Amino acid sequence: MTVDLAAVGTRGEVAPVGWTPREVILYALGVGAGQQDPAAELQFTTENSAAVELQVLPAFGVVMAMTHGRAPKAGKIPLATVLHGEQSFVCHEPLAASGAANVVATLAGIYDQGSSAHICTEFVLTDGDSGRRLLTTTTTLVARGAGGFGGARRPRREWSRPERSPDVVVTAGVRPDQALLYRLSGDRNPLHSDPAFARRAGFDRPILHGMCTFGIASRLLINEICGGNAALAAEMSGRFSKPVMPGENLTMKAWATAEATSYVVENRDGEIVLDRGWFVTRTGSG
Repeated sequence: MTVDLAAVGTRGEVAPVGWTPREVILYALGVGAGQQDPAAELQFTTENSAAVELQVLPAFGVVMAMTHGRAPKAGKIPLATVLHGEQSFVCHEPLAASGAANVVATLAGIYDQGSSAHICTEFVLTDGDSGRRLLTTTTTLVARGAGGFGGARRPRREWSRPERSPDVVVTAGVRPDQALLYRLSGDRNPLHSDPAFARRAGFDRPILHGMCTFGIASRLLINEICGGNAALAAEMSGRFSKPVMPGENLTMKAWATAEATSYVVENRDGEIVLDRGWFVTRTGSG
């Protein structure tokens, strides 16, 4: 396998994308909305409940951008060697429950992490009529075995886990069939559904999508930090540190500061599966 450093900075073609309440609701169900209490998150799961307006979880925009954006190739890299390493987004304005947009993907960087290469792609989602920026998201893929080519290491924001008790501790269940439900939002990577493919990638069985874990965390943060108001979510990022298996429970621990909310997500054994978490509200209060 080889990475193509000359491809850094190249852009993919503009790709159109459209959505309706059906896709918005399907995504919300895919990240567990309404799972523990069907009446608790109707703003994400229904479009016709009395006095409840359908809201869009911002991470739905991330999935649309990643699924429809035409990312430039970073080299010859087998899919079975690739894992989702990190994800971030900036939501420039709340997404409408239906709409049309354009996506442009740019290969933002290829970094040498030693045994692996980190491939960063930026996706920009813009309004189909006005051209306003709706959402910018950056995906970092880890290509195992593709490092060691003498390139620069990836720059990172400073982050440390606060040395105090978390302000928020909340646990969410993950259904045994969660990956099968989540994949209907667009990510059909067989790593999350095909046992034979998962074994070739080094796993005993299909693992949960990293973006499903990320989406669950975003939903919990919006509920706990924003009072269930998705319009207040402005920015989020996290690093995938351990695969999640469908059927596990996930616990989010969050620490609020004046600048942002830091968070981690742990599995039922207390192992961190989503690390270096960062969440900023539209008010800037974290």
